[in-house]
Amino acid sequence: METTRQNKIARLIQKELSEIFLLQAKSMNGTIVSVTKVHISPDLSIARVYVSVFPSDKSEGIIANLNANQKSIRFELGNRVRHQLRIIPELKFFVDDSLDYLEHIDELLKK
Repeated sequence: METTRQNKIARLIQKELSEIFLLQAKSMNGTIVSVTKVHISPDLSIARVYVSVFPSDKSEGIIANLNANQKSIRFELGNRVRHQLRIIPELKFFVDDSLDYLEHIDELLKK
């Protein structure tokens, strides 16, 4: 059960990361990256960021790239939210494959 503070910080991080990825979309060569949800630890030190990637076959490469550049993304996030947060959480990126799962279920139901 997440507290109200955790939810507010998670929404703030989601919004700011979405804007950061939107500005960096030019370097991703036709790949759409969107932040679907953020879960933050109770001590506000770790944020688990779930990212949806289209087309989904490039998702592993994008996630590996995001985790490799995690420090620079955290720095950019820190510059954007420095007046709202005292400590910028460590970011960990994961694939959100819920859309692929839904497509698979739809496929099975159509048969």
